[in-house]
Amino acid sequence: MTESSSRLLGVCIVGFGWMGQVHARAYARLLQHYPDAPLHPRLVAVADPDVSRHELARGSYGVVDVVQDHHELLGRDDIEVVSVCGPNFVHRDVAVAAARAGKHVWVEKPAGRHLADTLEIAAAARESGVQTAVGFNYRVTPAVEWAREIVASGRLGQVESVSVRLLSDYAAHPDGALSWRFDPERAGTGVLGDLASHGLDLARYVGGQQTGEIVELVADQATFIVQRPVPGPGAVSHFARAAGGELGPVGNEDQTSALLRFESGAHGQVEASRVAVGEQCSYGFEVRGEKGAVRWDFRRMGELSVCLDQDYQDAAWHVRHVPPQVGGLGAFQPGAGVAMGFDDLVVIEAERLVRSIAAGKPVGATIEDAVWSARLVDAMVRSVGERRWVAP
Repeated sequence: MTESSSRLLGVCIVGFGWMGQVHARAYARLLQHYPDAPLHPRLVAVADPDVSRHELARGSYGVVDVVQDHHELLGRDDIEVVSVCGPNFVHRDVAVAAARAGKHVWVEKPAGRHLADTLEIAAAARESGVQTAVGFNYRVTPAVEWAREIVASGRLGQVESVSVRLLSDYAAHPDGALSWRFDPERAGTGVLGDLASHGLDLARYVGGQQTGEIVELVADQATFIVQRPVPGPGAVSHFARAAGGELGPVGNEDQTSALLRFESGAHGQVEASRVAVGEQCSYGFEVRGEKGAVRWDFRRMGELSVCLDQDYQDAAWHVRHVPPQVGGLGAFQPGAGVAMGFDDLVVIEAERLVRSIAAGKPVGATIEDAVWSARLVDAMVRSVGERRWVAP
């Protein structure tokens, strides 16, 4: 389907930092990878209170209308989709207002600061009947989709364990600036919302057809860098440093872990850290069953390690490159072993949102998946506070 025969879908992006720009590129590239897409997204406006980003939106992305206040955009008839890409503390207000204005909503995870925010977004979307997407981008990786198919097929036998890790060093330096991410009033949780929310979603998505939902967990967490230097005015990346500045308190956790129990009786664990020296995007999972196992590492995105169809003992692992017919790789690369990138995953998210809008029913991760993840994060917080196993 060509651009001329597909209906235009007006889009605005609220928050034009790194992730807002990734969304902009995803919308622009969608028809290049999915020429038969039923709708053609067109970025018509950007809202960001930081005026330093306005010229970038105009000059590099060709956006004509750039404003500071997103409320100026929500009443426009030429905007049908709102991408919510600002910090956690704006997710609820922007997403709820967009949904109530009848706009479809693509909100980055964790979709608010805490469970109450996420529930409010979900309620507004249900009441308005709009389609939603949530930025659980790792689940759309072709290798992850392949792993999910293998687990669901029963080739592992009864699933016994699901383990997920998300380790990063982005906050490992003690001079890392005290950005909004370390403030519970603006971020909510720390690494729980930032990384563990992804891990919990992966555990549900990859293993869930065999394991059912996570029904109980016990968690632990720690804050190792309890003070950080206060940055100067303006937007501050969570990779930024502010050596020599006045120190302020870190209000949320650097590291977390939990033991999980699933409906089926399978067990699991999730671990996440933002202060893991030596680890950069060390994200992945391992699913073990009575007859086999699969594992995946984000840093080798196009590979899936499998241990299948062998004896119970002395079985060997094999590394498989994802073929183009699996998980949609063929929309990006012509053959196995040709690498995809992070931005490609967001193009897949955009395509699923477009399909959901065209079909009038959910395709891909939605706000309801974010609610599940938020319930599990909330359970981890309660477990730490009460020092016991809890149900989500």
